[in-house]
Amino acid sequence: MTRSYYYGYRIVAACFIIQIAGGGAFATYGLFFSDLQSEFGWSRAAISGASSLATLLMGAASILCGRLNDRIGPRIVMVVSGLALGGGYLLMSRLGAVWHLYVAYGLLVGIGMSTQDVVTLSTIARWFIARRGMMSGIVKVGTGVGQLLVPLAAATLIAIYGWRGAYVAIGLFVLLMLLVGARFLRRDPQSAGLRPFTGRESDAVPVPGGEVGLTLAAGVRTRQFWLVCLSEFTMSFCIMTTLVHLVNHARDLGVAPAAAGALLSVIGASSIAARFLLGSASDVIGCRKAFSICFGMLFVGLLWLQTAASLWMLVIYAIADGFARGGNFVVISPLMAELFGTRAHGALFGLATFIGTIGGAVGPLLAGRIFDVTSSYSTAFILLSVLMGVGLAATLLLRPLVTGRTDPASS
Repeated sequence: MTRSYYYGYRIVAACFIIQIAGGGAFATYGLFFSDLQSEFGWSRAAISGASSLATLLMGAASILCGRLNDRIGPRIVMVVSGLALGGGYLLMSRLGAVWHLYVAYGLLVGIGMSTQDVVTLSTIARWFIARRGMMSGIVKVGTGVGQLLVPLAAATLIAIYGWRGAYVAIGLFVLLMLLVGARFLRRDPQSAGLRPFTGRESDAVPVPGGEVGLTLAAGVRTRQFWLVCLSEFTMSFCIMTTLVHLVNHARDLGVAPAAAGALLSVIGASSIAARFLLGSASDVIGCRKAFSICFGMLFVGLLWLQTAASLWMLVIYAIADGFARGGNFVVISPLMAELFGTRAHGALFGLATFIGTIGGAVGPLLAGRIFDVTSSYSTAFILLSVLMGVGLAATLLLRPLVTGRTDPASS
């Protein structure tokens, strides 16, 4: 096999498809808020709670998925994930009680989404050393494309077929894309008789020895790991809160429903640029600097959101939000590989993701409760700004981890 046909590029393409489907579908939840409220009379806190449960389970299951990916590879793990995710969205079309919402979305969608980043990006980290940031960026562009196109398609389907019909279409789409993508996944280049990509002809030669880097036990004892976890907690808290509540906030300000829903697509479009730009930039300026840029952008954006009172101001915020979330999703996996190696990358990445999703689970639920009590998101947005300031400070405290390791293909 020549470098022109390096199999790792097929891995990138498969992960790109998986990200379009999973990330795009997950971004549509806010579009169904008003329909669920109108039909069932559920509070925003109750509806937000299902999203919080999904986010929490997504993080918890990502620890197991990361460990399984380290041990048995991504293919079987992704097939199970596709069945859970597609099945969850199909069951959403049959809702009749609030507990149905928590089973279909909170449980099944949460479990199904647990592989989206941990399995795909951990696999990319193993296949690429050179261009690791760029390839991670290309994969995560898939999420941006999904967040741009799938909410628009979902809004159209809701208008034509109703919210139940829209969920049937989303479920079938997700099921097909994840099962097709899983077919092309392989754990690492060694399983195909290749080296991780370094840009040299020797990439087609089997690599001697195994993976190097810190074990899970050694990684969790480092200060750097917990700084990353703190940063991810604050980022997930903020971006999941705005993902769930931004559309409703815009409508409360008098923005037309279609225009309010389009804010999600603005976030998706902005994140597409950020995923590629910051993914490529991280190969040049380093993952730590790129990581801090994401947090700085969202911190400024959240300060702006507190004064935003019209559609154009919300669009500005959505651009900042999309850039920050897109860049963060791209940089975190290469950052983990840069700090800790790839030996236990899936497990360490999964644990950091879980800590992050605790924030992502609490954020939307707390914001919904604040709104139910105060009839305003003002207090919630102040809280988000403070937390993002803490996260930004944590990224600035990150320092290179001296482990004495080298990547396998660079020695």
